[in-house]
Amino acid sequence: MRRAGCFFVFMLLIVLLAISVFIWLLATVTDSDPTQVFGVLIGLVIFFVFVRVVLGLFRSTAAPVGDLIEASGRVESGELDVQVPEHGVREVRALAHAFNSMSDRLSSTERERRRLLAEVSHELRTPLTVISGNVEAMIDGVYPADREHLERIQAEARQLERLIDDLRTISLAETGQLPLQREPTDVAALAREVAEGFQAEADSRNVKVDVSAGEDLGEQEVDARRVRQVISNLVSNSLRHTPAEGRVSVNVTGTPDGGFSLAVRDSGRGMSEDATKHAFDRFWREGEFAGAGLGLAIVRDLVAAHGGKVFIRSEPGLGTEVAATFPPAPD
Repeated sequence: MRRAGCFFVFMLLIVLLAISVFIWLLATVTDSDPTQVFGVLIGLVIFFVFVRVVLGLFRSTAAPVGDLIEASGRVESGELDVQVPEHGVREVRALAHAFNSMSDRLSSTERERRRLLAEVSHELRTPLTVISGNVEAMIDGVYPADREHLERIQAEARQLERLIDDLRTISLAETGQLPLQREPTDVAALAREVAEGFQAEADSRNVKVDVSAGEDLGEQEVDARRVRQVISNLVSNSLRHTPAEGRVSVNVTGTPDGGFSLAVRDSGRGMSEDATKHAFDRFWREGEFAGAGLGLAIVRDLVAAHGGKVFIRSEPGLGTEVAATFPPAPD
């Protein structure tokens, strides 16, 4: 470093000496005052430095902007995963970063849209195939148009209707357009009604369903129909994953802020840590179980529409608990 420093000082002295000799020779040839020549040279140097800086700024700005213009054209043509280098002046770097973030979101949204279309098509195809097959068999005389076969068609039609309603609910919730009709509701009584509605299914599976409620619950300003849907989806999901001799527990308690919490726990086989991370994803299912994989996604969206949050706790072999917190209704 010392040798490099000495070399730098030596070169600086050489340059200054060369400039001094050049000024003296130019002043001698032009018969001018050396200070005037020095002033002119300083002015020319400043001018060329200014031009160099302007050209450098122009190049450092024009090139990234050109990249952005080209990338925008590619996005317009349908190539949504375009990325541009983030270089240039600070403002251009910020613009490039925003463009890359936008491109990532567009690409992710497009992938999600395609996946959703594929999943919806698959889920709609199953009941439609059953309905179409049974109707064609009746027309061809393979099946009689009796009560048994008509009830099978009706069951598939209702499954199709439920799937369409679920998709509509998710669509409205994600766009923030899900209407809530809040009214004073006895949530404990609502939970008992839902449990009674599943009693026949629970008996057929030899599973016990019980409901407990805190004394401090009181009436809550909620959309009763939507809360009923939340409880129904959670109980239905728990019954589906609980073996014979198992238990599904529904617990509703008040919270200190005036809201309430709802928890549904089962004694099923539980879920892995990785599975719990995807439990609220649309059309996600672990293993070969009935259902479209929309139940927990709808629960999440309906709870969020009330301003609440939903959590899931599960361990393999120890069952699963899904808990939701509902804050008090806004004034």
